[in-house]
Amino acid sequence: MEVADSILDLVGNTPLVRMRRVLAGLPCEVLAKLEMLNPGGSVKDRPAVAMIDAAEREGLLAPGGTIIEPTSGNTGVGLAMVAAQRDYRCIFVMTDKVSEEKVQLLRAYGAEVVICPVAVAPDDPDSYYSTAARLAAEIPGAYRPNQYFNQVNPLAHERTTGPELWRQTGGRITHFVAGAGTGGTLGGVGRYLKRQNPAVQVIGADPEGSVFSGGSGRPYLVEGIGEDFWPETYDRSVVDRVIPISDRDSFDMARAVSRREGLLIGGSGGTVVCAAREVARACGPDDVVVLLLPDAGRGYLSKVFNDSWMASHGFLIGESPCVKDVLDARAGAVPPLVYVQPGDPVRLAVTRMRDYGVSQLPVAKGEMPLTVAEVVGSVDELQLVALAFDGDLLGRPVEQVMSRPLEQIGVGESVALAVTKLERSPALLVLDGGRPRAVVSRADVLGFLSAGRPEPASPGAGDLSHRSGNGTPS
Repeated sequence: MEVADSILDLVGNTPLVRMRRVLAGLPCEVLAKLEMLNPGGSVKDRPAVAMIDAAEREGLLAPGGTIIEPTSGNTGVGLAMVAAQRDYRCIFVMTDKVSEEKVQLLRAYGAEVVICPVAVAPDDPDSYYSTAARLAAEIPGAYRPNQYFNQVNPLAHERTTGPELWRQTGGRITHFVAGAGTGGTLGGVGRYLKRQNPAVQVIGADPEGSVFSGGSGRPYLVEGIGEDFWPETYDRSVVDRVIPISDRDSFDMARAVSRREGLLIGGSGGTVVCAAREVARACGPDDVVVLLLPDAGRGYLSKVFNDSWMASHGFLIGESPCVKDVLDARAGAVPPLVYVQPGDPVRLAVTRMRDYGVSQLPVAKGEMPLTVAEVVGSVDELQLVALAFDGDLLGRPVEQVMSRPLEQIGVGESVALAVTKLERSPALLVLDGGRPRAVVSRADVLGFLSAGRPEPASPGAGDLSHRSGNGTPS
């Protein structure tokens, strides 16, 4: 009988498939490694099993122990799968940007989940790294695999994924493209392939803003890849090139691959396909580009594949009139978003309101371009007038007087929806491609409508599924 002893014996040996439709017309062959076909649904099954095996051999994890790990979800599933087989307790620490499906999936395996804010530095006590370290120190018998520093992580790929790719391509692979979170996949696969053929190119696909492609690590919406620090498992000497890809392009590509190739992939898979397309365009007919798809799209149904979520974050443009039309109709060029930082004095907020002729300001951490996670509050002139009697108001930091963040609306959502939201909020923060672009006020919408623009039919009107934010088919 052809029967595996346990689910863990089914990890690895995932197939390759040609990308015939979305990447048609390229001068070389492009193949996808389908890591979503691992039993836990992602490439992270490989290092998860390997790290626990190593911990047991070294006496770092004993029967009845607890596995604790910060994760975007996929490593957690792999570890939870091992824990279910071997009777370990699991606690996973995740950021608040991960999809609810991933949280529920981990709980379905019996794991406990702790949620931490994403818009904090790695060494902040509230970060998911720091929280995991604290829990591991507090709980007796706890073991933290520490995938960002555990060299068993890349070793798992050096021993399995790399040899599989060499065998499956008959040694013809010339380029390998994958995302980097811990760097384990790129490093492990890259080391093996370069031993077989030093000319093989190893390319990282990275979210814009991640440190791997030269960013500061500030938040982005793609999950599972990119970082805000340099993991010890990331081997820079193996990686020949890193290509930054925007959230918008990643999500558009994930949707296109799912609809045209029949491969339901996640946002990070979209990042990898975009990078592979750029690589393949410069290749010749004898080249073989292999891209690694890390997981499936089932963990992102409430986000990347949800038209309402995509529209609310400014990734889809609906039928006119929409918020983009209001911004385009404003007199003169739309200036960059005017905002203040939490530590700025109130005096600066008042000055900016006066200089720019605005009544509301978002409060956000960091520099432009901002991300949604960095918007922490708002101030408005009526609020400041009410507080002006309170001593030295102008010298106090904004964070002491700010209110909750402005309600948000996507740049492609309908003016009708904007009117409805403006009934309960004096202004709205407009998101474009997942990033704050502008503030639209009641006066802006009134000016747009009074200038003879088309009147909105009803709140939420308009087909938001037919165009991406840049006007291309989604």
